[in-house]
Amino acid sequence: MRYKNYVLICGGTACESSKADEIYRNIQKELEANNVHGETQALKTGCFGFCEKGPIVKMLPDESFYVHVKPEDAKELVEEHIVKGRRVTRLLYNKPDCTTSAVASVDDIDFYKKQVRVVLRNCGFIDPEDINEYIARDGYVALEKVLFDISADDVIKELETSGLRGRGGAGFPTWRKWMFTKNTESDQKFIVCNADEGDPGAYMDRSILEGDPHAVLEAMTIAGKTVGASRGYIYIRAEYPLAIHRLEIAIKQAKEGGLLGDNILESGFNFNIEIRLGAGAFVCGEETALLASLEGKRGMPIPRPPFPAVKGLWGKPTIINNVETYANIPAIIRNGGASFAAKGTEASKGTKVFALTGKIANSGLIEVPMGITLREIVYEIGGGIPNGKKFKAVQTGGPSGGMITSEFLDAPIDFDNLTKLGSMMGSGGMIVMDEDDCAVDVTKFYLEFTVEESCGKCTPCRIGGAQLYHYLEKITNGEGTMEDIESMRKISRAMQKASLCALGQTAPNPIISTLKFFEDEYLAHIKDRKCPAGKCQKMIRYVINEKCIGCTACVRKCPVNCITGEKKQMHVIDQAACVKCGECERVCKFAAIVKN
Repeated sequence: MRYKNYVLICGGTACESSKADEIYRNIQKELEANNVHGETQALKTGCFGFCEKGPIVKMLPDESFYVHVKPEDAKELVEEHIVKGRRVTRLLYNKPDCTTSAVASVDDIDFYKKQVRVVLRNCGFIDPEDINEYIARDGYVALEKVLFDISADDVIKELETSGLRGRGGAGFPTWRKWMFTKNTESDQKFIVCNADEGDPGAYMDRSILEGDPHAVLEAMTIAGKTVGASRGYIYIRAEYPLAIHRLEIAIKQAKEGGLLGDNILESGFNFNIEIRLGAGAFVCGEETALLASLEGKRGMPIPRPPFPAVKGLWGKPTIINNVETYANIPAIIRNGGASFAAKGTEASKGTKVFALTGKIANSGLIEVPMGITLREIVYEIGGGIPNGKKFKAVQTGGPSGGMITSEFLDAPIDFDNLTKLGSMMGSGGMIVMDEDDCAVDVTKFYLEFTVEESCGKCTPCRIGGAQLYHYLEKITNGEGTMEDIESMRKISRAMQKASLCALGQTAPNPIISTLKFFEDEYLAHIKDRKCPAGKCQKMIRYVINEKCIGCTACVRKCPVNCITGEKKQMHVIDQAACVKCGECERVCKFAAIVKN
């Protein structure tokens, strides 16, 4: 059935937590109350990407883009926009520099202008819980093509032409991995989707599964037909309940529609997919640890070769790709590999999805062509650094990556360039830092994460990571020495060479990166016993200056009673007793208390 109007409500995890479901119900109720539900359809979609402005409601066909919508806004949106045909100006997106009128169309929003959506093409456009909406946008056309029109060798040829490299971090050519599995003789083969997304600040795979689950199911089925596998597994962490829920619905609908299970589309090909829940161990993002967990064992990596493509799950040839890699497959098969290869750079084809977070005006999920510059991402898509602060660096690749500083803002973002800069693509986390962030403190955060998440199997990672964290803790506590710097460098080199898996080998990357670009901050912590950014709590001194009028607000707020002084007289902080909580600075109305 065709409707005159459509109301699309963001239904990703972030918007759901901001009452998107209530917005949806209220809009449905108002459509019925105004007797326009027969000509207007409201539906919940996946993530629109512009998370900074959620919850988002988009109207079709006029593309009106409403932001920060609340449940109580539903009545006005329906009565004004749907019934009377008048936009609700107060809810329309405004450009930061726009002083005259609100922006009404997505095409006018800078956040979207440089994006190229391949993986995210359906996110924010379709109801992910309705297979018919996926089919209406050419869903399962690629599977039909693979089942009836082209051979397995043709599929691999298209993947080779596309230049698609694994989006999970390593960037291994997808066609080559599939070819290894296809050419390995075995009575059973498996297809595995790695949805164990564990990097801090990363939510790309989760959002894809929430917004377009059938794309991954279609791709896995294509993989199964190509290499001769009849069973697939989606390994997803249990903390993603919405993604799991929508996957379960998608699998059920695909089976009912003859697109999954036995005798798919009466082709004689059988393929089934099961969901397996992970407990959230970061190490299970490593493929051999993931396979061990799938087999019911403790998730710990094993040496390679043999690689899983040849000997994987239960000793059988196994393709493992992450969610984003699979989500590219249907478009490549449907439109041809050359279409995908036309985007990106010579060595890094296509697009990449990033979770843009941190000190950035427009945080959200973006999909951009490979080769775009960091400056374009930060300042054009991301809208720059809030509050007039200076850009300091971007951490890419999560705990395994490194910092990219302002001198490289114009460097192309692709697999090879990020490696040259001492970072890595990783799964796609991109955390922006400003002048108020301490490079040493951020590095300590990442090392604490990797130490806690280490499986403990190999000594270099288990002991080396703990030692690196120990040195960083000393330095941020004001107890570091110059010898600690050289010790960290030695341990980092040892971990890179001797750790069993990539997680241990890359764990020192944040240290190596910050010692290269921010050694002066390490030296300030060690020699001057001072944190230039004022972030390292044990190195902070709160001092009361001559602006103090003796109002006693700080005295009343101090939890340890370390501030003394008479009313209407200048007060003093006992530095030995101060716990650096900062409450005194927050309550002072006269800027009389400063960090020193």
